[in-house]
Amino acid sequence: MHPAPGLSQDARAAESALFALADAGKAVTAARYFQCGPSQYGEGDAFLGIRVPVIRETARQFNTLTLEDCAALLQSPYNEVRLLALDVMVRRFTKGKTDVRTAVYDCFMQHRDRINNWNLVDGSAPYISGPYLLKRDRSVLWELACSRVLWDRRIAVLSTFAFIRAGDLDDALKLYAQLLTDPHDLMHKACGWMLRELGKRDPARLLAFLQRHYAALPRTTLRYAIEKFTPSQRRVLLLGDFTRV
Repeated sequence: MHPAPGLSQDARAAESALFALADAGKAVTAARYFQCGPSQYGEGDAFLGIRVPVIRETARQFNTLTLEDCAALLQSPYNEVRLLALDVMVRRFTKGKTDVRTAVYDCFMQHRDRINNWNLVDGSAPYISGPYLLKRDRSVLWELACSRVLWDRRIAVLSTFAFIRAGDLDDALKLYAQLLTDPHDLMHKACGWMLRELGKRDPARLLAFLQRHYAALPRTTLRYAIEKFTPSQRRVLLLGDFTRV
């Protein structure tokens, strides 16, 4: 592992700090878990073998990284380096004023081709693109939802987590309905997860959505969506019986 060319001194230090924590055995396990083999969804991704809490702690030590540094680190082949960059960006967005948030969002969108595994999407979209679009035009989400790129579509879905937290459910439900025919299991899981979160806030709207779309719902989506119901309720919901819930 050698530092990437063109990095600033600070970015190089952050990358080197992660390299020092690398564990080859855990890297192999991570690559298998995130399906990085040929023709798998994470094909081409590489891992250092570092646990997420350690990455986040390391990111806190490099809070002064600029957005240019983060953009450079996002070009790394190593998932953990990209995750560190995104963690710094999330913290900057959360603490920043409007101009800072806009700059972080723009950087996120410009380099989203490097946000290319589900842990990277899930650790950033609910905290950057979602909150940014909460009070703005959301047409970009519909564009992402129509993308051929799996990770664009997952960014669209995970961005709605911010809407759900704010009690703004209409666009989230429209988006999930549009994605019912998505062919990828990772999207079935993402939509089901968000529906489950929506159901914590408004169980009636969740049940209405599930009943309306029951025939088209992927089973994975349905199972994820109803996880918070009782075992007996889950049994009847899986059979499409909404009269006994």
